[in-house]
Amino acid sequence: MTSLRPPTGPDNGASGERDGGGDSVQLRLVSAIARIVEAPLSTIAAALSDAVSASLPHQALVVLTQDCTGRPQKKAGDPEITEKVTVLEMDAIRRRLRDGEEIRSAVLAGRERDVRAWEAATGAVLALCGTGAASARPAEALIQGLWEITATSIRRQVDGASPAELVDANAVSTERVRVTTELTERHATDLESLLAVLRSRDLDDRRTRVSATELASSALVRTRTANDVMMALSEEPVVSAFSRLRTDLRPLTQYGRLDVQFIEPPAKGRALPGEVAHAARSIVRSAVLAMNEQEDISRVRVQWACDGKNLLINIRDDGPGAFDSTTPGLHQAQANVAALGGEVGVKQVPGWGTELDVRLPIDASRSEAVDEWNLAPREREVLRLVVHGKKNRQIAQELFISENTVKFHLTQIYRKLGVGSRSAAAAVAAAGGLV
Repeated sequence: MTSLRPPTGPDNGASGERDGGGDSVQLRLVSAIARIVEAPLSTIAAALSDAVSASLPHQALVVLTQDCTGRPQKKAGDPEITEKVTVLEMDAIRRRLRDGEEIRSAVLAGRERDVRAWEAATGAVLALCGTGAASARPAEALIQGLWEITATSIRRQVDGASPAELVDANAVSTERVRVTTELTERHATDLESLLAVLRSRDLDDRRTRVSATELASSALVRTRTANDVMMALSEEPVVSAFSRLRTDLRPLTQYGRLDVQFIEPPAKGRALPGEVAHAARSIVRSAVLAMNEQEDISRVRVQWACDGKNLLINIRDDGPGAFDSTTPGLHQAQANVAALGGEVGVKQVPGWGTELDVRLPIDASRSEAVDEWNLAPREREVLRLVVHGKKNRQIAQELFISENTVKFHLTQIYRKLGVGSRSAAAAVAAAGGLV
């Protein structure tokens, strides 16, 4: 287990307090940990940044996590860095860490910078940017320990998401749209570079072929890597999602009286959107814990299956058969099912047990959302082109209208969708199926 003992020496920024005893340093550390654990996902990066700043000053802190599929990046610090850093840049840092490299610099927000980075046991990556020449070694164990606590807190918050948060994750995946924009811009740059080589009058045929081949090969590698990152951020294989559920419930089987039997989903079942995987685990945990409160119960069977369109969850116990939809502890599970447009059914046989059937749509219901926006036909056309990455001038040319008319339609679209920016409108529309 990682020791969280604060580093000694000038690097910890607490040399002036040692004369008064080490208690104040220990107290600051405990307070910092408490703030991290209590922080919601929206401010957890800032809490971690505050906690490590005394040990390793930095301009910006960036987190990349696959647990929070809607917004995989958490950021704090200089907006010149945090607003420009990309998922692909953070994934490149993760791959370097997994190759065993000690990172001192990396490309973040479009250029090479001083960077220190760590990976948590959950697979999440932390990058501290703008650290200058300061060494991270005196505080290595402290920062790694605080980062492990933060990453675990992120995972627990995502797994225990409220129905409102599930709706948000299901409806607005802004970060995915950002990644798509990054890929589009990168692809355009690659094509322009290829054209520049092919049009060059300074290269003979052989050098042109060699240069074009090198550029195309590099672009292909980047495209494949980016596709892997996109899939990892947006989906989770059903088998690995079920495996995480078994890990979550292991304490009940190891230390409790309950025998939990797991029926694996098919290995070739459809991958689950991140919010569906997290909700499914939360639903099963809530139901099993509620069932465990009954008397005369010794066994629970948990089964996942897929029918191509839905994740099917079956939970059965051998209790007294008194478990129903009004049972305390089941309300959270029912709310999560409703938030994702699913269905839940409860069957009881007195003296024989209870069976819980849950159906979660793998693909969110989208047509209803589009209808509820009450968009005019022209507004739908404009919004669809925005989703496809078109600029105002391109939209105007394609629809044979003026740019001012496009701006007017966008104002109406923002109001009807309840958003305040172009990227947010594109995210909501893409999540609603308007593509």
